[in-house]
Amino acid sequence: MDKAWRGFLLKTMLRIRRMEELCAELYTQEKIRGFLHLYIGEEAVASGVMAHVRRQDSVIATYREHGHALLKGIPASAIMAEMFGRLDGCSRGRGGSMHLFSREHRFFGGNAIVGGGIPQAVGLALAAKQLGEDRLTFCFFGEGAVAEGVFHESANLAALWRLPVVFCCENNRYAMGTALERSESQTSMAAKARAYAIDALEVDGMDGLDCYDKSGHAVESVRSGAGPFFLEFNTYRFRPHSMFDPELYRGKAEVDAWKKHCPIATLKARLLTEGALTEAQVAQYAADIEQEMQSAVAFAQASPWEPAADLERFVYAGRDSGGSA
Repeated sequence: MDKAWRGFLLKTMLRIRRMEELCAELYTQEKIRGFLHLYIGEEAVASGVMAHVRRQDSVIATYREHGHALLKGIPASAIMAEMFGRLDGCSRGRGGSMHLFSREHRFFGGNAIVGGGIPQAVGLALAAKQLGEDRLTFCFFGEGAVAEGVFHESANLAALWRLPVVFCCENNRYAMGTALERSESQTSMAAKARAYAIDALEVDGMDGLDCYDKSGHAVESVRSGAGPFFLEFNTYRFRPHSMFDPELYRGKAEVDAWKKHCPIATLKARLLTEGALTEAQVAQYAADIEQEMQSAVAFAQASPWEPAADLERFVYAGRDSGGSA
């Protein structure tokens, strides 16, 4: 990867981090309501994978999906308006934090159900193959989803039918709040994928360059027609599971130890040491991102609420074809 690409990778991680930090601030101010699951600490995964995603490719994620949506091209303004529950949000304010969606950008959620996006991803990949479309499907989920039966059913069919899907397991070790070793007898998610004859790699999810390189290998394999690929990203979220989580299942010392491996800090230090980036360039990144995010907040605050009279629209198929949600 050349200097420009490595700088771009750092900038995408900084965009996700600043948006997430801002969302946490806005949540405490009660501007954002409902559930909020932050991605802080895991930015290298989305940045490394999404760098290989084309506009025509499909993406499905979990309820910790803000960064994925941003990097798929959904404007920060539409994401923030959705967080605020406003009409100009990407889901008309109806989905909130956990249900970001954009048919235009082929971003199919945001899914509040653990493992819920996995069979949808397999369906999208099957449709692409049957229609002869040149598109991949990228599916993000946590290690907790691999314990769900639907993962095993989906993995089996994806391998059997050699579907163009990239399974991206973000293994942050605790699912919602139970340590992996206490919930799953086989703690290697990649091993579970290989049991279905799916090629799999383990990735350092705290290293943006490793995420980029191994994601590129997986994408090249799937695009060649070799069938699905499974990536296990060993990562760590610095924040609790959600803003409601008292975080009684892990200690502060453990979290602090993982923060020393912050993907943004380590990549920044590496690029500065190598001379691939300057402090002035990093400062400019931060300034540009701050302007983008503050503009997004202003847009969200100015966006109207959906009229009560419209609440029955889009509830049933055929009820109203005049919307874009």
